[in-house]
Amino acid sequence: MKQNDIDALVAQVAGPVFRPGDEGYDQERTGFNLAVQHRPDVIVGATRAEDVQAAVRFAGQHGLPVAVQATGHGYSVAAEGGLLITTGRMTGVEVDPEARTVTVEAGVRFEQVIPETAPHGLAPLNGSAPHVGVVSYVLGGGIGLLVRTFGYASDRVRSMDVVTADGSLRHVTPDGEPDLYWALLGGRDNFGIVTRLEMGLVPVARLYGGGIFYDAEAAPDVFRAYLRWTAGLPREMNSSVALIPMPDDEDVPPPMRGRHVYHVRIAYTGSQEEGERLVAPLRDTAGPALFEALGEMPYTESASIHDDPPVAVPFLREVALFEEFGEEALDLILKHAGPQAPVPCVVELRHLGGALADEPAHPNAVAHREAQYLLSVVTLLFGVTEQDTRPVVQGLFDALEPWNTGSSLNFMGHGENAGRDQVRTAYASEALERLGEIKAAHDPGNIFRLNYNIPPAGDGAATTS
Repeated sequence: MKQNDIDALVAQVAGPVFRPGDEGYDQERTGFNLAVQHRPDVIVGATRAEDVQAAVRFAGQHGLPVAVQATGHGYSVAAEGGLLITTGRMTGVEVDPEARTVTVEAGVRFEQVIPETAPHGLAPLNGSAPHVGVVSYVLGGGIGLLVRTFGYASDRVRSMDVVTADGSLRHVTPDGEPDLYWALLGGRDNFGIVTRLEMGLVPVARLYGGGIFYDAEAAPDVFRAYLRWTAGLPREMNSSVALIPMPDDEDVPPPMRGRHVYHVRIAYTGSQEEGERLVAPLRDTAGPALFEALGEMPYTESASIHDDPPVAVPFLREVALFEEFGEEALDLILKHAGPQAPVPCVVELRHLGGALADEPAHPNAVAHREAQYLLSVVTLLFGVTEQDTRPVVQGLFDALEPWNTGSSLNFMGHGENAGRDQVRTAYASEALERLGEIKAAHDPGNIFRLNYNIPPAGDGAATTS
């Protein structure tokens, strides 16, 4: 690429432009998952929608594929060449307490939204980690902390501003642009780059929540106790359980240091009294707890429930959804990814159902609303490689195939876990066909392909890399 081309791009954007070798290039291309590294030909650090438009037009003129990155939690395919648009400088947040909505720019994280909505007794439908970017999370569906009570975050979207492949900026609403609205919510960045998103908030100011921790050796049946406990729970009770290999590190509390620990996470939107009554049967059957941290909390402290670390790390992740999940499946999890696994795996089982199955006011492409459980397996790549890890994780998911009903883009992973066949599992077949048709209408050249890619209809050769 010629320098005068880059100079022309620099003149059109307010944000910085980076090329390989430039100071700041490596920092700009690096996101939360250090196992994936973009290596684009050029990066545009967008500060406004006009920067995104200029970058997309530049990519179209020079035949470059486009990737977009806010926080880099949801990496899929690494950009080897092409153009990367980073949106972290776009941080505007506007709360309308009367309409119960929040409008965010493309780089906003939930940790920037929650303090703005809390004074009004309102909350966004965020995930367990508040340092995740709002836009990509919501466009992927948004299986959040309160998913059983309020459903998918995507179902609350009122409008979006999106830059499409021709570089135009469209204001997308369910009435004004119904096809594009439907496709973006579930199809993510296959159809354009959302620069601004307006979504509804929920009337939540406090929770009964926190966690209960168990030594997996002293209380080996926590998974089974949890699975039985979730049957028949009201939709106000949101929960998950994770089996975590804790490092033998001085930063880890002594009761958990160097052990495999079960961590049960609770987020109940009802009263503390009723929450304690509902949790009691789990306490009675799970076994002896290491310690418990459950109680009334303001929603602003809800990040403590999962306590997801905010530090960037290299990791591999895989996911599956289940309409039914029995104890035979639990045995397979422990066999393949439990304490005796050849590589350390963080295994989380989330209880879904409830409001997840409710039909949204305006249809979107998010699928698998009938799912009752989500299984996520994460391996931190410290001392092990992806090549070490993939056979272990693949063996587990192959064994669980009889129960597997699909996947979720928000948890899908990268590389081999982001291939064409895997992406298809996130959608119903009819929806996938419609998504391909909408892709052909708005991005026939598949310029937005460095993602969980949906190729344009009629272009079976479209690539995901």
